[in-house]
Amino acid sequence: MRIVVVGASGNVGTALLRRLADEPGVDHVVGVSRRMPPDSPPYQSVEWFPCDIGADDAVDGLTRVFAGAAAVVHLAWQIQPSHQPRLLHRSNIVGSRHVAEAAVRAGVPALVVASSVGVYSPGPKDRKVDESHPRQGITGSLYSQQKAAVEDMLDEVEAANPGLRVVRMRPGLIFQYEAGGQITRYFLGPWAPVGLLGRRRVPLLPLPKSMRIQCVLAGDVADAYTRAIRSDVRGAFNVAAEPVLDPSTIAGLLHGRAVRVPTALLTWAAAASWVTRLQPTDPGWIWMATQIPLIDSMRARTELGWVPRYDSLTALNDLLAGMAAGAGTLSPALRPGALFADRVSAVAHGHFPGHGSPY
Repeated sequence: MRIVVVGASGNVGTALLRRLADEPGVDHVVGVSRRMPPDSPPYQSVEWFPCDIGADDAVDGLTRVFAGAAAVVHLAWQIQPSHQPRLLHRSNIVGSRHVAEAAVRAGVPALVVASSVGVYSPGPKDRKVDESHPRQGITGSLYSQQKAAVEDMLDEVEAANPGLRVVRMRPGLIFQYEAGGQITRYFLGPWAPVGLLGRRRVPLLPLPKSMRIQCVLAGDVADAYTRAIRSDVRGAFNVAAEPVLDPSTIAGLLHGRAVRVPTALLTWAAAASWVTRLQPTDPGWIWMATQIPLIDSMRARTELGWVPRYDSLTALNDLLAGMAAGAGTLSPALRPGALFADRVSAVAHGHFPGHGSPY
């Protein structure tokens, strides 16, 4: 079985390569990536094809690579640089359209796409919703709105190509140790004292009361993707581990105290520090965290036989350890975190959080 993974060198892609290496019957994996990883585990047993999926000529190259594949898994997505929305649109919206078009041209039987819990419209925090919940995204969150736009595009592709099996995976936050450096880079920026996480000692944690989120370990997400590839299912699947993480739970893991901050105040602080280039996270992420519903993963459990091996506390603890260590792999996307002096030097040379090439 030949599987093509677009965005194979990132967080979920790296985990999926590890998972597919152990999957019986999968004898040929092709990785598509804008930046090539080195010949080292888990990237060394994969055939690589360099491609910027947002480029005008991407469809022709992707069509050739997709030919003969049993399934294409589309994971490629840019979160940064947040101050360059046109670049994000080119990669995320245009690039996803190119992947779908190439899959149709190549006659691929299955397209498995990375969506997100962020695709959903605002919903409850005291109960869980299934995959039928409205999916117009969260107003003000570019990430959420782009995920919703990609699913709208997939609706059109499915309607025009009923022979193509389209699966949309909608996981919660995806954590793993090796993503520690990347997540610090993408969401906290160069000034964050992540060394405190190594001792799990963050005395005060300012979080909004309404923030109740779900996460899952990357290896468990990779297992859900593998099961979707090997089955004949269609449609959307929520993927999240238990328990739900709230401010008190997160603060307890960090041996600190949760300080309930009004969402409006935290949004103002995020907006001010983002506009002044102090950190890379725009306020849309706070709106999304406080408004997205809790998701029910029952469909994944019943139709895919998916059960996470690790709970959400293990996943979060794994990430915190990775952030403290600046952990990563030799992939450009997951490269380890830089030393503090190097981060300061990068800012001094004009590489500000949320803008430019450090991402």
